[in-house]
Amino acid sequence: MAVEASSSELVNVVALLGAGVVAVPIFKRAGLGSILGYLAAGLVIGPFGLRIFSDPAAILHVAELGVVMFLFIIGLEMQPSRLWGLRREIFGLGALQVGLCALLLTACGLLGGFPVAQAFVAGAGFVLTSTAIVMQLLEEQGEIATPKGQRMVSILLLEDLAIVPLLALVAFLAPGGADTTLQQRFTEIGIGIAAIVGLVVAGRYLLNPLFRVLADARAREVMTAAALLVVLGSALAMQMSGLSMAMGAFLAGVLLSESTFRHQLEADIEPFRGVLLGLFFLAVGMSLNLGVVAENWQLVAIYVVAYMIAKALGIYVVARLLKASHREAIERAVVMAQGGEFAFVLYSAATQAGIIDGSANAILTAIIIISMALTPLAIIALRYLYPQRDEPSLDGVDVADGLSGSVLIIGFGRFGQIASQPLILRGVDVSIIDNDVEMIQAAANFGFKVYYGDGTRLDILHAAGAGRARAVLICVDKPETAVRIAELVKAEFPLVTVFARAFDRGTSLQLVKAGVDYQLRETFESALVFGGSTLEALGEDPEEVAEVIEDVRRRDAARFDLQLTGDIRDGRNFLKGNLATPVPAPVTQPRRPAQALSEETAAVLKNATSATSS
Repeated sequence: MAVEASSSELVNVVALLGAGVVAVPIFKRAGLGSILGYLAAGLVIGPFGLRIFSDPAAILHVAELGVVMFLFIIGLEMQPSRLWGLRREIFGLGALQVGLCALLLTACGLLGGFPVAQAFVAGAGFVLTSTAIVMQLLEEQGEIATPKGQRMVSILLLEDLAIVPLLALVAFLAPGGADTTLQQRFTEIGIGIAAIVGLVVAGRYLLNPLFRVLADARAREVMTAAALLVVLGSALAMQMSGLSMAMGAFLAGVLLSESTFRHQLEADIEPFRGVLLGLFFLAVGMSLNLGVVAENWQLVAIYVVAYMIAKALGIYVVARLLKASHREAIERAVVMAQGGEFAFVLYSAATQAGIIDGSANAILTAIIIISMALTPLAIIALRYLYPQRDEPSLDGVDVADGLSGSVLIIGFGRFGQIASQPLILRGVDVSIIDNDVEMIQAAANFGFKVYYGDGTRLDILHAAGAGRARAVLICVDKPETAVRIAELVKAEFPLVTVFARAFDRGTSLQLVKAGVDYQLRETFESALVFGGSTLEALGEDPEEVAEVIEDVRRRDAARFDLQLTGDIRDGRNFLKGNLATPVPAPVTQPRRPAQALSEETAAVLKNATSATSS
């Protein structure tokens, strides 16, 4: 019997993996995206398809860990200072969007003739956008780190926080919910705050020493287990305190974002995240109750359309009010117009509280799932109606793989092209990567072999031979990209010499703190040559000009050293301004002229008088 049970479980595992492996490539090749492929595969193998699985809720409960790990990895990319910089977007943009959309969606329910409590709960559940879908779409499009991507991430974070007051409102709206005392509510809030504070303290003072001890043990599998322990432990702590698991994992990631083990943790978690996130979408597809949809298809269809349109309208209005472009507002409205996985939690709580019954829960869940399935199709329609700039073809462009040059140049724009010339003239074996296809194709016409590759990806750096190179030259033109690459290279290949191009003084300071061996502001030396040539044209002696230029370098270096230990405003006394130096003057005129009390003073006064008269 045990063997039969084990065999049955193995069949289920094989069915899950097989469904994803077959469906996702087909849907991606058809241009429909991986999410829709997972949802369709889950529907096929679920209770209303081949019936290989009869209890999708159990799988969904486990698969939610994929969303948890996704949020942990996002947190690793979000340093506390960066998160603090998004506070206005999180508590301003996010709160405004949630509030307006909740009003519009509740109004939809009221217009349909539902009581206030039911209309509010149904609408509030739909307000909570699917973190998994939006994050997956942003990652596939490479837009998580872009300004518009960061604004969407901020809204998602606020929505994750909103589940707590929404659950409290559900308890209040429940029959007899008003009997809950104020003390009980403050206790629940206090537990949540205490959990967050405890996680912050543990992350700040315990996690780094823990990983340092484990790293010294040189046991890779233990590091992986510790990474999973941190993610799942943080999620469990938040769940037990009434908050969301995803929020706990995100906070853990943020607390470890400045750790020296950040990239190792990301590499350890990534395989689990990908598999479990796919499993989550499969489970969501299985959860779609086709029987409920068939019996209530008109109601379901009306509310899917009404909710998605109302939410998209609210998102668009908020985006435009806060000065977003029309294009960005449309994109945000389409990407975030669906309901999400946290709605399942809210509807379940509302069912237990007696606000909605089991049938309404099934209908609302079906509305959420169908809206999630429609999102990839809506994005395809958006791209058709608002086509982006055509991506250049990769024909004739080789992807970086197995490169072995002794110097790796990342970025081959005007700066990288010039920097490569002394090396090539001396016969140095140079490997070059860039992610601009048009530039790669143009460089080939001038005798350069440039490979396609994104230097901010660790796998590309390995494939480009960064670990085998004697030196890595970071020549990209975007400051944040240069810093990101420098951090990756120094973390993964600490013995490699790194030279970096800096956009400005602030970038130079960041690069030095990231551990680069040499950095140069892209206009510094050329501006010195330019100023020196001007002096020579004005008739100054070339040797004296060279001394002046060297003095500027010394002053700049001294100022830079002070800024490294202080802030960007330090060292201003090393700059020579063009304002006239003020001459001290007495407040009142003296009654008698100054008299010298020594021969030296008399000589100084005499020289000053003669100089003035001349």
